[in-house]
Amino acid sequence: MLNNVPFFAGFASNDIPRAKAFYADTLGIQVSEEEGMLWLKSPDGTGVLVYPKPAHTPAEHTVLNFKVGDIDATVDALIAKGVKFEQYEGEIKTDAKGIHRGNPQVAWFRDPAGNILSVLTEMTSQEDP
Repeated sequence: MLNNVPFFAGFASNDIPRAKAFYADTLGIQVSEEEGMLWLKSPDGTGVLVYPKPAHTPAEHTVLNFKVGDIDATVDALIAKGVKFEQYEGEIKTDAKGIHRGNPQVAWFRDPAGNILSVLTEMTSQEDP
């Protein structure tokens, strides 16, 4: 029934102007605003809706992932722009920079509304050569 219908993801923010500045200026994403909501536009043409919710409570899971080629360079560049990376212990332990050195390598951070985002690398094959 829905196999021929376009779809997109979305999540809430309690401060759309701060979200717009963060996604456009800090992360460098193409952002448009329509009727008080934001569209985050991916280079492949897909988009994510960020909608206002004054009493927003951030999810406890990652809501948006960015696949990057060089996680160390990306994390360094984001740190230089003021982004703070999460630190985790246990199974997803992160290093001093906030990078989990698993497969894939992942670093998590939050937007101004507390939503969890990540930068991550492509998974590598686990097969022996």
